[in-house]
Amino acid sequence: MHRGRTYDHESVQEFWQYRWNQEDVYELEDLEDPLYVLGMFPYTSGNLHMGHVRNYAITDAYARFKRMQGHDVLHPMGWDAFGLPAENAAHERATDPQSWTDSCIARMREEMETMGFGYDWSREITTSDPEYYRWNQHFFREFYEEGLVDYRGAEVNWCPDCETVLADAQVVDPPADVDLDPGTEGVCWRCDTPVETRELDQWFFTITDYAEELLAGLDDLDGWPDSVTEMQRNWIGKREGAQVAFEVGGYGPVEVFTARPETIHGATYLAVGPGHDLARELAAEDATVAEYVETDEERETAGVPTDRTATNPATGEEIPVYVAAYVLDDVGTGAVMGVPGHNEHDHEFATAMDLPVRQVVEPASGSADLDREAYTGEGELLDSGAYTGRSTEAARSEIVDDLDAAEPDTQYRLRDWLISRQRYWGTPIPIVHCEECGPVLVPEDDLPIELPEFVQTRGNPLDEATDWTETTCPECGGPAERETDTMDTFVDSSWYFLRFLSPDREDVPFDPDLANELLPVDVYVGGKEHAVLHLLYIRFFARALADIGLLEHREPVDRLVNQGTVLHGGRKMSDTEGNAIAPHEYGAETTRLFVLSAAHPNRDFDWAAKDVGEAYDLQQGIYSLVYEYAEGIQLADRDGPAERYLDRELDRAVAAATEDYDSFRIHQAIDEIRRLTRLLGRYRAYDTPDAETYRAGLKTLLRLLAPVAPYLAEECWNMLQADRLIVEADWPTTASDIEAYDRERTLVTTVRDDVRDIVETAGIDNPERVELVVAPGWKYTAYETAREADEESIVSAVMSDETVRQHGTAAESYAQSLQREGLEPVLSRATERAELERASWLLEDEFDAAVEVREASDADDELAARAEPGRPAIYIS
Repeated sequence: MHRGRTYDHESVQEFWQYRWNQEDVYELEDLEDPLYVLGMFPYTSGNLHMGHVRNYAITDAYARFKRMQGHDVLHPMGWDAFGLPAENAAHERATDPQSWTDSCIARMREEMETMGFGYDWSREITTSDPEYYRWNQHFFREFYEEGLVDYRGAEVNWCPDCETVLADAQVVDPPADVDLDPGTEGVCWRCDTPVETRELDQWFFTITDYAEELLAGLDDLDGWPDSVTEMQRNWIGKREGAQVAFEVGGYGPVEVFTARPETIHGATYLAVGPGHDLARELAAEDATVAEYVETDEERETAGVPTDRTATNPATGEEIPVYVAAYVLDDVGTGAVMGVPGHNEHDHEFATAMDLPVRQVVEPASGSADLDREAYTGEGELLDSGAYTGRSTEAARSEIVDDLDAAEPDTQYRLRDWLISRQRYWGTPIPIVHCEECGPVLVPEDDLPIELPEFVQTRGNPLDEATDWTETTCPECGGPAERETDTMDTFVDSSWYFLRFLSPDREDVPFDPDLANELLPVDVYVGGKEHAVLHLLYIRFFARALADIGLLEHREPVDRLVNQGTVLHGGRKMSDTEGNAIAPHEYGAETTRLFVLSAAHPNRDFDWAAKDVGEAYDLQQGIYSLVYEYAEGIQLADRDGPAERYLDRELDRAVAAATEDYDSFRIHQAIDEIRRLTRLLGRYRAYDTPDAETYRAGLKTLLRLLAPVAPYLAEECWNMLQADRLIVEADWPTTASDIEAYDRERTLVTTVRDDVRDIVETAGIDNPERVELVVAPGWKYTAYETAREADEESIVSAVMSDETVRQHGTAAESYAQSLQREGLEPVLSRATERAELERASWLLEDEFDAAVEVREASDADDELAARAEPGRPAIYIS
């Protein structure tokens, strides 16, 4: 293998990939008790982008770190291979989704290997393989028989460009340059096309059955970011309130749900959604209502009046009934009591329809301007009959208890998971439709139902595959047609972490014994954008699998790490933005070092050439140190202050980096690597290095580096002729107690900064001697006494100590100076002196001056008087 003075990753990466594969360093044959580290597997888009690299560099660094600490680490990779974009890409390239997907996987796998990611490829899975998606069909059958599947007509979100249904979570806020028509909820998450509403027969997983458990379980997810659990909490949207029956003349009771039953005296109208049974009945009698209900386009008016009235059960008042599009048919009961004085949506509707706005809640302070906006806060009831003067909080339950037409109720914003997709490239739903029997499950023995040959068409290619769709009913044997909807790809990703445990099992979707032993996933890394698209679904799936007896764990992930976005020019880096940078453009090591050092994993950061250059310089600096050592430099056998300082600093670096890697502060671990690299360079240049100390420093540096720059670390480790591969080396440990290492570092940094300030301020061009004077013992006693005393009694507490008091006015003056907040802990007097003596070579090297550390008793009185704990007195001549 060629070795030059400059590190060239391309010249070594193929060799080290070969060695790692030859040694099977990432493959786990026996899953006894591994640490399960998982990055969210990628959609097969064609190339790795920087978002992928950042995600997988984080998981790879952590997996390598833990492997070096002695853990067996399960770190697999697979492919989220189904989905509409593959169909679109295949259409654009005049090919089929399978061929396009396979080519993408081959390309992305090669790029991952080039980046040095250490995966157990023996467990690789692809969700578009029949061997995988047959188990999606198996779960559908199991869920169906458990009562967790529903088939019904429903208004759905429809993307006219993708020609498919979208789940609620796939309807997102529009980009800044997209204007939506009034009433349009959002745009397609994939293509930014404004979403329409259609009514279709659809398949649902009844995730709402688990709404309360999913909500309660968030309190136990201590290892998840608060932002994610809060997003899920809001998406589930629990609301406690009451169901209230309003009697509608000529129809009967209409149930409404309200979270604020105490405002019922302010109800001035009743509104039902266009899909409500009452609206349908009225449409049959009234052409205006029919036109409003039946239109598929954006309705021009907020609502339409009807000839019916409803009786307010609290007041006996007759109020008008409206049909209004703002009342959603599948939220609550599909009907609302309109309280425009105290509900924003009701206020907007009442203003548009010129309906009365009645105030029944008085704010505790100030007044409400109901002409301008609704008052939605708490307060005191007014014009509310017997409840007038009661607080809203007290009246909330009292009214429900007293009113025969009301009963307590809890509802959720969460809606059932719509899994139907009108596209080819997905898991076929294992259902046939029979005119005699209705929807019928395909028998287990007939699974998998494989996709037919792809046919280019604008709509769903499965509708064109008549040889595939025409079949017989499993129940009656009569003619039937296969379901042509395929499953939402989030079904594929809701259980893939289980398949990694036993990817070759043909008899079961996953080994239940292994799953029960190894779950939950120890660390899961991915973007926060999946908080309700993916992470909520895997939590639902785990619970459903537990209830059908396949799994014991109801929470699938212990620790969740979100990675931020890579920006370029302030915008998300992407091909569509025209600002993407290929991961291989700067080389694997430079890219990995930069994306990991730029920010905390959960922070966004902007790609900057300067910072990339610093990552490149770091790798070259490390390589240069090892290269020169391997080529042969003069070494000594000595044990002076510089060696003792370096030994101590190695311990400090190991302790800090270990804590940083464990806490996913990988950017700070790289700071430690950078600091240690500079220190070793200074030690190398200061004097002839001690052979044992310098080699130990280089080996420690490389082991700290190995998780983030594996090619470089492995190449340098080989140049040192160290034992084994570095990927299999033991993580370094500390040789001494480093409890106070941060205070020691602070002391040295402070003293060096103070010396520089004195030299610069005094204009000393060539300092000859630097004298550091450690404070007398009584000042340390006074300082610790002050730290433990109440702020008001610091002086008296300090002066009550005889060893301090005997120093008279000097002691009293020092006690006065300590009467301030937040006295930080300091090193002991002996430790401070020892650390200054160890670090004295740094000052000698920087200023080319003799350095002496002295006790206060051996120094000039005036100089000694200036010395304080943690701040030695400094004299420069």
